[in-house]
Amino acid sequence: MEFQRAVRYPLMAAGMICLLVGMAAGLLRLNLNLFLVSPSLAAVHGPLMVAGFLGTVIGLERAVALGRAWGYAAPFFSAVGGIWLVAGGAERVGAALFLVSSVFMVAIYAVILRRQGVMFNVVMTLGAAAWGVGNGFWLLQYPVGTFVLWWGGFVVFTIAGERLELSRFIQPPRFAQSLFGALMGVLLAGMVAAPFNPGPGSKAFGAAMAATALWLFVYDIPRRTIRQTGLTRFVAASLLPGYLWMAVSGLLLVFQSGWPVGPFYDPVLHSLFLGFAFSMIFGHAPIIFPAVLKVEVPYSPAFYVHLALLHASLLARVFGTLLDAQAAHTVGGALNALALLVFLANTVVAVARGLAKPAQ
Repeated sequence: MEFQRAVRYPLMAAGMICLLVGMAAGLLRLNLNLFLVSPSLAAVHGPLMVAGFLGTVIGLERAVALGRAWGYAAPFFSAVGGIWLVAGGAERVGAALFLVSSVFMVAIYAVILRRQGVMFNVVMTLGAAAWGVGNGFWLLQYPVGTFVLWWGGFVVFTIAGERLELSRFIQPPRFAQSLFGALMGVLLAGMVAAPFNPGPGSKAFGAAMAATALWLFVYDIPRRTIRQTGLTRFVAASLLPGYLWMAVSGLLLVFQSGWPVGPFYDPVLHSLFLGFAFSMIFGHAPIIFPAVLKVEVPYSPAFYVHLALLHASLLARVFGTLLDAQAAHTVGGALNALALLVFLANTVVAVARGLAKPAQ
């Protein structure tokens, strides 16, 4: 148990390094080297953000929930893979490390499924498997655009499964639960088809993603808890626009004409991985950090600063891309990075406030 507690901090730190360097690499793709990092890192912006950061943080949360030492192999291998890429290591080695991480992630969910074989655990297991398939495509040196929807499935299945689990408190009707299962099936079918038949596959994935966003808006609890105060309201205020960005990403996929080429590629991915995924991260960070790291993250109204900045900057980026307004696209991307920095700063300040509180 002491080992499990001790290893959480370096693993979380590695995930945060991947986030920061991945963010800097993203700025390189906008021709902004504001952090003076190696230009070669631009090629691994996506892997650092999805596999290095999200893979490590989600893997760490799952390992803590599992409560077994071997479960920490999942975040360990993704953290090592991320740091390897940060150090300029070969992409195929990083891809192999991420693939090993995803195998352990699936193993964690297999144990959880054996304990409780319910739909939300099945959906989250599909998310881990989707991440593994995406990592496998990357290891085989497929172009990222051909398999990136598998990484998207990792995000969508994982978060949708978690939200379905929490929706038990309001008990969606049986037909709604059946509809949710059907939407997950269409998502899976779209992912399977996309690398080989990108047009129909990506459109099916996008339609199911947009419909899932609508399902979450109707049946998830934030639509009710937004009327409350403090942290409860902030979580709801984070999740609801996240669902909107998920729907935007899905609808753009439906109406694109040639995935993965064309002007919709950047808006689709950043609406999903920034607008949706980071809305969820912003909302859940004050809950996950105490559970994983055993540190308090007291709520502060300042949290709304990074939340508002994320959505405003993403709006500028998406419309800048779609309207071919390069300046808006670049400024929006730079402000995306600022939103993440403000989030990290606000979280550190909140943790410091929690540590400074007198013992009860």
